[in-house]
Amino acid sequence: MPLVSCSGIQSALDPAGEEAGQVAMLFWAMVIGGLVIWAFMVALSLYASRWKRHPISEEAAGRVILWGGVAFPVTVLTALLAYALWLMPSLRPFADQEQAELRIEVVGSQFWWHVVYHRPEGPPVVSANEVRLPVGKRVEFSLTSADMIHSFWIPALGGKMDLIPGRTNRISLLANREGTYRGQCAEFCGTSHALMAFPAIAMAQSDFDAWLDARIGPSTGVEAGGDGQVLFLGEGCGDCHRVDGTPAQGTSGPDLSHMGSRLTIGAAALDNDAEMLARFIAHSASVKPGSQMPSYPDLSVDDLNAIAAWLKGLQ
Repeated sequence: MPLVSCSGIQSALDPAGEEAGQVAMLFWAMVIGGLVIWAFMVALSLYASRWKRHPISEEAAGRVILWGGVAFPVTVLTALLAYALWLMPSLRPFADQEQAELRIEVVGSQFWWHVVYHRPEGPPVVSANEVRLPVGKRVEFSLTSADMIHSFWIPALGGKMDLIPGRTNRISLLANREGTYRGQCAEFCGTSHALMAFPAIAMAQSDFDAWLDARIGPSTGVEAGGDGQVLFLGEGCGDCHRVDGTPAQGTSGPDLSHMGSRLTIGAAALDNDAEMLARFIAHSASVKPGSQMPSYPDLSVDDLNAIAAWLKGLQ
């Protein structure tokens, strides 16, 4: 299939959101306009080199240059520019105009995402390295950075927006198709820039509300406790990570309160299962070079498995 690369979870040409649809429409309009100019110039070149065997007058040559080399491309390019300017308001809509009921705060750090859901009613819900949003409802994202410039981009849902330290930028997205898509940092930010990604899950409104309600309080897995929780706290993991319902209240690393329910770990570096969790804990420096999380290669296999099993149980 010749256009297989134009589809998928990280394709701007397979739109699943209103803004992404506008971006794709603009892209195809530009492609068609470019092809029209290219085809005209190729036909003109073939006519001059192969089909027109006799010289033409200076007056005729001037008309060809004026209409073919100036008027035609200027008309096409002006039409494309006008179309792009006409689309611009819908490419960057402000959520206030449609009274967005949900605001998602995203803070970028090397190399992970802090995510907080703010609803008009109820306490905020803290998460990390994953974004969920309801289908058919406009969502406002407020974006900033804790260290350097990052860029928030979910190609299937909309355009990109930079995260800049000391400044809050805004973007709003409206997903119109359920599914799991891939977001990515689109601004080079260090060694593991390519590993600073996140799943973006567009859900039915009822499923999204149920998911959000289930994460207001501590995970039921916290009550299991056991050796995994003791080891997690004993190794000082709670100094950087927060787990709601435990003494772990750190803020310099991702919130792990409902870690087990996420699709990936390490900002989409690995799939989320107990084996990958244990691997990431033991060898975070090699899995994600440049990250601030220390490795724990000296922990025994049993200890690693216990911590990983407890984290995976935080549903």
